[in-house]
Amino acid sequence: MMTTSNDSSNFAAMRHAMVASQLRTTAVSDQRVVAAMARVPREAFVPEALRPVAYRDGTLDLGQGRAVNLPMATGRLLTEAYLEAGDRVLLIGAATGYTAALLAGIVTQVIAVEENADLVAAARTALAGETKVEVVQGALNAGHAAAAPYDVLVIDGAVEELPTALVEQVKIGGRIVTGLVENGVTRLASGRRTEGGHGVRAFADAECTILPGFARPRAFQF
Repeated sequence: MMTTSNDSSNFAAMRHAMVASQLRTTAVSDQRVVAAMARVPREAFVPEALRPVAYRDGTLDLGQGRAVNLPMATGRLLTEAYLEAGDRVLLIGAATGYTAALLAGIVTQVIAVEENADLVAAARTALAGETKVEVVQGALNAGHAAAAPYDVLVIDGAVEELPTALVEQVKIGGRIVTGLVENGVTRLASGRRTEGGHGVRAFADAECTILPGFARPRAFQF
């Protein structure tokens, strides 16, 4: 479907409204993140049927148990990552590539991991020509050790447990941002890798899409 100039104007207006009402009012304070979210056309990273609601204040269901994270959650995670221009970032939960596109405007390299084949194809199409991003198909909880170590780990969704395999792909002192699922509540958290493992702490309760493959093992019950 061809996008008309009127469509483009409507999307630009919705993008401006997203920045004003969803980001500036919720502590998304890194101006590079705000500028990226004001620039990157979110509608280009969702299925055509979802384009009219691409900028809504909520997750966007992609089917097969996956969703695009809501703008505020992604914006706050990227803000708390304290990104630097020379960073190499491991992004877990690439989905259709939107967050990878945001990161590409700020950092040097993004390895974007996605396990769903349909989403991998969509992300590669949407990110065609973006030389700073490599979309890798593989298990989300395994990351991409072949290109480690990374300066930053961004998990664009909520997990019950942060796997050691992912943490070990981050440099000592490297930054980690993620959503957490705690007692059925999703929170946003940040921290760093340390010599002995990692430390992350929640900084906000917020709606956040839950990623598959990160469930905490259940205790055995008689």
